[in-house]
Amino acid sequence: MSNALQRVSIEFSEVMSGFVSAEATTFADGRKDGEAAGNTLALHVTVGIGDLAAFLEKSEHAGTLAGHIDCPLLGGICPVQSGTFRLMPDTADRDRKVMYYQVYCTTPQGESVTFVGQKQVQHTAPLDAWHDTTTLYVNVFRGHVDPAKPAQASLWVTGIISLGLQDFMQVLRGLRATDAHGKTSVEGLARFGQFFAGKLWDVYGPHLPPKLNQPKRRYAKFTTEGVSGAQITEHPFSTADGLGLQLTRFRRAVCDDVVLIVHGLTNSSDMFIMPEHRNLVQHLLDEGFGDVWTLDYRGSNRFPYNLERSRYNFDDIALFDHPAALAELRRHIGSHRRLHVIAHCVGAITMAMAVFGKTVQGISSMILNSVSLTPHVPRWSEFKLAWGPWASDYLLGVEYFNPSWRRQPAWSVGKLIACAADVVHQECDSPECHMLSFMWGSGRPAVFNHANIAPETHERLGDLFGGTPVHYYRHVHKMVKSGHAAVKFEPGNPRYAALPDNYLAHAAEIDTPIFFVQGQDNNVFADSNIRCHERLEQIVPGRHRLHVFPGYGHQDVFMGKNVAVDIFPHLVGFLREHCHD
Repeated sequence: MSNALQRVSIEFSEVMSGFVSAEATTFADGRKDGEAAGNTLALHVTVGIGDLAAFLEKSEHAGTLAGHIDCPLLGGICPVQSGTFRLMPDTADRDRKVMYYQVYCTTPQGESVTFVGQKQVQHTAPLDAWHDTTTLYVNVFRGHVDPAKPAQASLWVTGIISLGLQDFMQVLRGLRATDAHGKTSVEGLARFGQFFAGKLWDVYGPHLPPKLNQPKRRYAKFTTEGVSGAQITEHPFSTADGLGLQLTRFRRAVCDDVVLIVHGLTNSSDMFIMPEHRNLVQHLLDEGFGDVWTLDYRGSNRFPYNLERSRYNFDDIALFDHPAALAELRRHIGSHRRLHVIAHCVGAITMAMAVFGKTVQGISSMILNSVSLTPHVPRWSEFKLAWGPWASDYLLGVEYFNPSWRRQPAWSVGKLIACAADVVHQECDSPECHMLSFMWGSGRPAVFNHANIAPETHERLGDLFGGTPVHYYRHVHKMVKSGHAAVKFEPGNPRYAALPDNYLAHAAEIDTPIFFVQGQDNNVFADSNIRCHERLEQIVPGRHRLHVFPGYGHQDVFMGKNVAVDIFPHLVGFLREHCHD
């Protein structure tokens, strides 16, 4: 590193503008709603790097920001009091960089706000470098908050702003590198340009797939060591169509409010009792809910039912699994205690189907994460849902998709698929993580944000996630193509005669209050729960509630390392509201 660079400063200015909304909770909705309403936001900032040598050497690659935000929703011109800029430091993803903008401002009315914007630099489509390096995803929070903890902050405005071609040319024309004598430093300009180009090459240049990692099992599979201070008992039961399933009870004290927790497809109840950090079951017990149950239905990886070419669909779970589970649970707790349900992903879809299809009753409140009665998925997921099951059954001949295929001995079609997923997904060295992104959603990774996942969790994804038969995908696809509504898969089949063709048909009659939650970065079911809340608000205004967690995706809402601080207090607060007669 040249000593001369220690006395070189870099400065350039940017003007980014776009649309935002104070009602929307996702970036895309913020831009769409803001554009429809004419709500603009413009960021006028000057980036300052006082010591180029330190900037290049330190991993955060940080500078300062000065300027102002111009946004009518915030009251007009909001001067920047202090700001931080980071130019493509390393992230939790191997192949992703970010351009990070964070400023503390005060509105003309004297209210403090925190502006956080990120340009997501990740090679996910051909010729996407321009879009990635000029598009800023924006959240504005009330108050001067810790931007590293967005899920704990109060979101005010969200949307997307960008840098146009003409604005970009202005940035290049205004870029200055100045030495200690106030003269232009050609060497400084060259080194800064070399750094920037090198970071882009790290993302968009060709790379070999990551090496297969070799995780060490730190926790036994299906362990319960993550829960302490409770009597743990198992309660097997059978469904009317002949499957053996299981409830697990975590009992610390007699409690009038019982909580039942339901996992997603390919998961199991293990996602709620993880020993590597404070888990949901332990949190509920410590918060005074002394009788907590988990359900492993037919979609659990604790059973063999997913490792075959079955024709089960979500109607089977709503018609057979959930009623049998609640009957067994009530057999132990009685009919007088209030029962609250927390459910995730397919567990949330099918529990909502059971309640709205009236196969189960007597639930005092429900918390549903990610998706429920109005499935929406990213565009790439729609393509996979349309063609994946056909290709699996009739072209590839595989009975199910398994995230652990890559580690299986010998060669198989499944292992070849897993190897192909490794080539496409270079965000980490976990083949299970790559396959989960292939199986669910759209993105690298798709099912969670890497930054939220503890290393111990990432190493044991093969224990926490199992296989799934492709027929379930067909039901998701039918729902997406049926106006984004939970509908019966086979309306004419007498097996499902007790169920409604459309599970929203009797929504006005269902008085169970629902807390819809989801991560703002959900790449599996997109904004499904936001849409469901909007639809139910039109039918029964004020009955249900919605909360979106910035910085979270699909699975990390329950499995993230900081969920006990970021997520669980919101869930407990809702439960307590419905613990009274």
